[in-house]
Amino acid sequence: MGAYILRRLLLMIPTILGIMAVSFVVVQFAPGGPVEQVVASLTGQGGGNEIGGGQASDFSGGGGFDSGANSRYRGAQGLDPEFIERLEQQFGFDKPPLERFLTMIWNYARFDFGESYFRDISVVDLIVEKMPVSVSLGLWITLISYLISVPLGIRKAVHDGSRFDVWTSGIVIIGYAIPGFLFAILLMVLFAGGSFFDWFPLRGLTSENFAELSWPERIIDYFWHLALPLTAMVLSAFATTTLLTKNSFLDEIRKQYVVTARAKGLSERRVLYGHVFRNAMLIIIAGFPGAFISAFFTGSLLIENIFSLDGLGLLGFRSVVERDYPVVFGTLYIFSLIGLFVSLLSDLLYTWIDPRIDFDRRDV
Repeated sequence: MGAYILRRLLLMIPTILGIMAVSFVVVQFAPGGPVEQVVASLTGQGGGNEIGGGQASDFSGGGGFDSGANSRYRGAQGLDPEFIERLEQQFGFDKPPLERFLTMIWNYARFDFGESYFRDISVVDLIVEKMPVSVSLGLWITLISYLISVPLGIRKAVHDGSRFDVWTSGIVIIGYAIPGFLFAILLMVLFAGGSFFDWFPLRGLTSENFAELSWPERIIDYFWHLALPLTAMVLSAFATTTLLTKNSFLDEIRKQYVVTARAKGLSERRVLYGHVFRNAMLIIIAGFPGAFISAFFTGSLLIENIFSLDGLGLLGFRSVVERDYPVVFGTLYIFSLIGLFVSLLSDLLYTWIDPRIDFDRRDV
C-alpha cells in the first residue's frame, strides 16, 4: 500500500501540471482580459464589473490621451500607449506566455498565489475569508445527504417493489427534477420575508451580534442562517446516492454468497450489515470525492447568490467574469489538489471496507 500511495502522490504532479496548462492556454484566447477590464472601467464602457481597491486602481489617474494610442486592446483607442504598457507590466502581460506560466507554476509549488488584480488582498487571505461559507455548505450538505441516502437506499432495496419503495421513489425523482435554485426561491418567498412568513434570515452565515452571543446561542444562530440554503441543496443532493445505494444493495442481495449466508441460519440483519453492506458500499464510496468537491465548490454557486452567502463558489464565478486571473488560477490549483487527495482517500477507504482489494498488485 505504501508503494501505491507514493505512486499516486507522484502522479499528482503531472496531473496538476496538465490541469493548469490547459486552463492557462484557454485563458490566453479568452477576450476581455484584465487590461481590457481596466480600460473599460476608465473609459466608461464598463461591462458591469466594478474595479477598485486593488492593484489596478494605481492607474486610475495615469496616462494622457493620444490619437496614436496602442489599439491592441478593445476600447484602448485614444489612450496613451505608455499607460497601456504600464498596465501590461502591472499584470505581467509584458512577458511571453511560457515565461508567465512557468513563473506561476514555480510560485504555486511554493503556495505563493500572489495578490488579486482588483482587490487589495492576497489570494490566500481572500480564499480563507470566503472559506467558512463553502466549508459549512459543503460539509453539511454532504453529511446530511449521505445520512439520508444510505439508510433510505438500503430500506428501499430490502423492500424492493413494496408500496414504501414506490412512493419514496416518486419523492426522490420529484426532488431530483426540481432545480435547487428554484426551490431556494420558493423557500425564500415562503419563509424569509416574502409573501408569507419571515422566519429565517436572507443574508450571511451569522448575525451581526454573533460575537455577543453565548455558545449555545451561536450554534442556534449558525444553523438558523443555514436552514434554508441546506434545505434547498439537500433536495436533489440525496436522489442520485439513494438510487445508487438501492441498486448496489439489490445487486449484492441476489448473489450466491447471500443465499448461502441465509441458508446457514444467519439473521437478516447479520446478512445485510455483516456481508452485503461492505461490498455494496464500495460503489458509494467511489462517488464520494466528486460529490464532496461539487458540494464544496461548484454546487453552491446559485445558492450562495440567492441567499447572499459570499463563499468560494461565488468568488470563483466573479473572478472569472472580472478576469481576476490570480484568484481564478489560485482557486483552481487548490481545489484540484483537494480533489486529488480526496480521491486518494477514497481508494484508502476501499481497502478499509474490503481488505481483499490490494492496489499494490495493479497498475495505477
